[in-house]
Amino acid sequence: MESLDTALTIHFSPSLPLYWLAAIFIAGTALLVLGFLYNRKGLALRTLTLAAFMLVLLRPSLIEQQREAVPDIAAVVVDQSESQKMGDRAQKTQDALSHLKKEFKKFEDIELRIVEAPRSNQITKDTRLFESLDTALADVPEKRRAGVIFLTDGQIHDIPEDPASLEKYGPVHALLTGDKNERDRQLVVTKAPAYGIVGQSVTIEYKIEDTDNIGQEEALVTLKRHDGQPEVFYVPVGQPQELELQVEHAGQNVFEIDVQGVPGEITKANNRAALLVNGVRDRLKVLLVSGQPHAGGRTWRDLLTSDPGVDLVHFTILREPNKLDSTPQNELSLIAFPFRELFEIKLYDFDLIVFDRYRLNRILPSNYFNNIVRYVEEGGALLEASGPSFATQDSVYYTSLMNILPGTPTGAVIRKPFTPSLTENGNKHPVTRNIYWKGIPQSADPNWGQWLRQVVIKKESGETLMNGVDNYPLLVLDRVKEGRVAQLSSDHIWLWSRGYQSGGPHAELLRRIVHWLMKEPELDEKALEVQIDENHITIRSQNYKQSEMAVTMTRPDGSQEPITLEPNSEGWLETVIEADQLGIYAFEDPEGQRRFAIIGDLNPPELRGVKATPDLLSPMARASKGSIKWLSETPTPSIRPLAEDRNFAGRNWIGLRQNHDYNVTGIKEKPLLPEWMSVLILLGLATLTWWREGKIK
Repeated sequence: MESLDTALTIHFSPSLPLYWLAAIFIAGTALLVLGFLYNRKGLALRTLTLAAFMLVLLRPSLIEQQREAVPDIAAVVVDQSESQKMGDRAQKTQDALSHLKKEFKKFEDIELRIVEAPRSNQITKDTRLFESLDTALADVPEKRRAGVIFLTDGQIHDIPEDPASLEKYGPVHALLTGDKNERDRQLVVTKAPAYGIVGQSVTIEYKIEDTDNIGQEEALVTLKRHDGQPEVFYVPVGQPQELELQVEHAGQNVFEIDVQGVPGEITKANNRAALLVNGVRDRLKVLLVSGQPHAGGRTWRDLLTSDPGVDLVHFTILREPNKLDSTPQNELSLIAFPFRELFEIKLYDFDLIVFDRYRLNRILPSNYFNNIVRYVEEGGALLEASGPSFATQDSVYYTSLMNILPGTPTGAVIRKPFTPSLTENGNKHPVTRNIYWKGIPQSADPNWGQWLRQVVIKKESGETLMNGVDNYPLLVLDRVKEGRVAQLSSDHIWLWSRGYQSGGPHAELLRRIVHWLMKEPELDEKALEVQIDENHITIRSQNYKQSEMAVTMTRPDGSQEPITLEPNSEGWLETVIEADQLGIYAFEDPEGQRRFAIIGDLNPPELRGVKATPDLLSPMARASKGSIKWLSETPTPSIRPLAEDRNFAGRNWIGLRQNHDYNVTGIKEKPLLPEWMSVLILLGLATLTWWREGKIK
C-alpha cells in the first residue's frame, strides 16, 4: 500500500507538574491584576511576558506521524445450507461468487473474505449465517469493515433484531439465488407424541401448507403403517388435521405420512414425515397354566409376579376329572377350569401363554388348541416348559400345537445330572449371549449348577440355544408366521433358583426368553437398529447367521442406494454413513423391516420455509443503506467503493464503504523552539518590559 502524507500535531510535555503550573499561572495573573490597579500602562507587555513564560514551561513540540494506508475488509457470505441445494440455486451461487471475485480484484484497497456457512459436509437444522460472519470478522476493527454481501435464498434464522448492531457490518447486501415465483408444498406435523401405550392409540396433528401461487384446495395424503399397508385420503390445504394411530407393539412403531407433490415445486423433501412412536406396555398380561403341582411352579410364579408390569393369571390343575376322590363336590374349594373364557373369549387379551408341565387330561377340549395355534400365528407368544408327561401319549404335543412347537418328543426321559451349555448359536444369540452368573459371562464352560432331568426332543425347526444331556436340545426358539414360540425341554430350572450346586442365572434367562417372545427389539436377533449421532447414522443388526447384509437406503430426496452391513468387533453387522441431507432417511432389509432416521428436527426450520424471500433481510438492508437483488434479474452487479454517507446501491451496482483507515509506522518528535531560543525570547521580553516601564515613569 502507498504511504499517506506525514501528519503534524503539536504536543505538550510540561516541565513541572500541572498543579505547579496552575499555581505559577495564578500567581502571575494576580501580579498582573495588582500592577494594573497601580499603573494601568504597560499591561500588554506584562501579559505577553507571562504567556511566553508559561509556554516555555509547557514545552511544546511537533509530532510527525508516518502513516501507511490499510485495506478495508469486505465479506461475502456463501449460504451452503440444505435449501441452497434445491433447484439451480447452487449453480447461481457459484456463478455469482466467481463474478464477485473478479470485481474485487479491481480494488487494491479492499480485501475480500469469503465466509462459507455452514462448513462443507456439515448439516444443520437451521441457517445461521451471522454467527459464522461474526466469527470470520472477529479480528477486524469496525472502522475497517467495508460491508457484507450475502449469497443466499433469504432463509436465515439468526438475523440480529437490534438495528443499532448493524453499523458494525457496514452496508449489508443480499443477492437472492431463488426465483420470485417459486412453488412449494410441505407437510407440517404440529403434534407427535413420542410414546404411546401398546394397544391404545395416539393422536397426531398435522397440516398441509402451500405457497400462495399453488391454489389447490385439497391434497392427497398417504398414510403407511408399520406393516406397510397404505391408506389414501384427501385433506383440505391449510387446515389442521388429526390422525388416530394405533400403537400395536412395544418398541418403535413407525408411521409414514406423505402428501402428493405439485408440479414444479422446489423440493419434495418436506412432503413426508416419519412418525416414530415408542410403544410402552401398560401391563403385560401372562397366562400361566401348570399341570401337576411341582417344585418349579413357584419359580415361574415368583419370576412373573416380581415384575410390577406383569398381570399374571395362574391356573394349576389340582383335580383331574378321572382322579378318584371321595370328597363331595359341594365341599371342594376348587373352581372349575374356565377354559372357554381363557381360550376363546379373552385369549387375545394375553401377551404370553405359558404351559408348565401341562399334559392332556380331557380338561381343555382339543378345539381350543386350534385357537392357541391361530393366536400364535397372528402374533401371539407361547412358552412350553416340558415335564416327563411330554414324552408320553398325554403330551400336549399330540394336539394341533404340533404345528407350531419346534421340538418333537422321542418318548425318552433322561434322569441324570447334567450342566446346561450354550450352543454355537447360543453364544451369538442375544437371548443367551453374555449371560452372566456371579459376575462371569458364560461361554463354552459355564460355572452354573446341574439339572437332574431332561425330556429328549428332536428339533424340527427354530434355533437351539442351549443343550443338555449328550447335546440334546434344551432350549429352542422359533418364529411361527407373525408369532413366536419357545420350548424348554426340562422342568428343573427351579434347581438354580434354590441354589443347587451354587445355582445359575434362572431369573435372567427366563426374563430374556419372555422378552424375546414379547418382541423386545434389544433381544431380537433379526431386528434392524438405527442410531443417530449428529450427522452420522449407524445401521446395525444382530443377525449372526449372515456374514454381511444388504440394506436399501432411501434419502430424503427419494434417491436410493444399497449399503452393506459388515461384522464389527462386537459381533454386530454394522455400517456408519454420513448424512448429506436434512429430512427422513429410510432403511429396509431383505426381510422387509423398515427403520427411519430423522436428521434435524421433525420439522426443521431449514425445510419449513424453502421459498426464496427478501422479507427477512429487507429491514437490515434498509437500516444499513444496503440492497437486496435477485440474481435472476441482476446476475452480475458491479462493485463501487463510496466515501459519501449515502445509499450504497444502484440499479446494477453494489456500494461498499471506504474507511481510509491507516496504521502509524513511525513517530518523530521535535521541540517547537530550541531551549536557547526560548531563553533569549524570555530575556528579551523581560528587558523590553523593564525598559518600557522605566520610560513610562
